[in-house]
Amino acid sequence: MGQVSSSMRAIAAHEPDPGTVLTRTNELLITKGTARFASCTMLHIDPDGQITGSSAGHVPLLLAREDGSHDICKLPGGPVLGVVPDTDYPEETFTLDVGDALVMVTDGVVEGPGLTLDAGLQRAGTRAAEALHDGRNTQETADRILDAALAVDHLDDAAVLVVRRTR
Repeated sequence: MGQVSSSMRAIAAHEPDPGTVLTRTNELLITKGTARFASCTMLHIDPDGQITGSSAGHVPLLLAREDGSHDICKLPGGPVLGVVPDTDYPEETFTLDVGDALVMVTDGVVEGPGLTLDAGLQRAGTRAAEALHDGRNTQETADRILDAALAVDHLDDAAVLVVRRTR
């Protein structure tokens, strides 16, 4: 994973488009011929709330709102990195409104024994939106989501990133 992360950082330093970063990272992994692959979401976030993103087989994003609602955002993209040559990763642009939060999770947070991906995404989205509605900060919001994930005995990695637009 360190090699993938380093490669993406190097590519992103010269190429701001998330889809292009994923495409070039995929080509690099395939060219190396190693048996490595990774799921990934790549985002470019502007200060004005514009988010452009693409996914390489990663879990969908969650958009949580202060009013207590949430949406599941399935970005366009393609397969995990390092598996299918000559893959293009399309992008989508959307706006994060003031007060709302973008929540990124790993699969270990939203799926596991007895918990489908859809049910896990709904649960995490509900927890995030409730936290925003209750006036919680980003750390407290992430903690609520992780606490729910740990309660169902997940077997995979569990990580949460919450990005909130404050102005």
